[in-house]
Amino acid sequence: MTAGDQVQQVKLLTSTNDDHGGVIVEMDQPMDSTTFVSILRASISHWKQLGKKGVWIKLPIHLVSLVEALVKEGFWYHHAEPKYLMLVYWIPETPNTIPANATHRVGVGAFVINEKQEVLVVQENSGHFQGTGVWKFPTGVVDPGEDICVAAVREVKEETGVDSEFLEVLAFRQSHISFFEKSDLFFVCMLQPLSSDIQLQKLEIEAAQWMPFEEYAAQPFAQKHGLLRYINDICLAKIGGGYSGYAPVSTSSNFSDQKSYLYLDVEALKRSKL
Repeated sequence: MTAGDQVQQVKLLTSTNDDHGGVIVEMDQPMDSTTFVSILRASISHWKQLGKKGVWIKLPIHLVSLVEALVKEGFWYHHAEPKYLMLVYWIPETPNTIPANATHRVGVGAFVINEKQEVLVVQENSGHFQGTGVWKFPTGVVDPGEDICVAAVREVKEETGVDSEFLEVLAFRQSHISFFEKSDLFFVCMLQPLSSDIQLQKLEIEAAQWMPFEEYAAQPFAQKHGLLRYINDICLAKIGGGYSGYAPVSTSSNFSDQKSYLYLDVEALKRSKL
């Protein structure tokens, strides 16, 4: 009997192929470490014969007892979510090309301005601005699977109770080593208010109001902070009609039926086609 025949007689881990020559295993059924290691070794031997490269094992939180066994077999942590830990392994004797975990967190700042040239601003009761008296735009973090344009509308509603419509991305900033050594993408978004009554979210927000833009921009903090000065200049230029941002256009690709948004200067594109 050949080694290959022996492998086939041993139970293997159920897997699916990824798009890059590897396999994905989603663990579910409990088993003791000794049995698991035996099955794991047979599976890796089988995948090696098939020419597979990366192995991804998604370990739900109720199987946390198998983490030590996986690490001893050469697996390492890739990323973690509230309900699972992803561990990875590289089979061939070649440089590892498993992509790193996500590197960026995405945030939004909402520039909401009404017909009176008043901007919607808040004071936070936590974080860097707590107790400073600084008025700022509503801000927040984009949820997993959430579009930037949707997140901006949601954050405004959650913090102030104001309904709004997303118009454009005016600018964005990339910074580094900002949150557990991750980088950060922050998008400044312009929104049009659909309502005016403010209903404060007291958990995070101390106060909220409509404030003349000139008064907001004149705050000492906004004048001294280089990033905020640039943002204020951009917003002022947009108010004056001398600046174009990027509006979302719904798109799809040849690789997926899932819809996504491409942000572009729609008016400039129209002009270029005339």
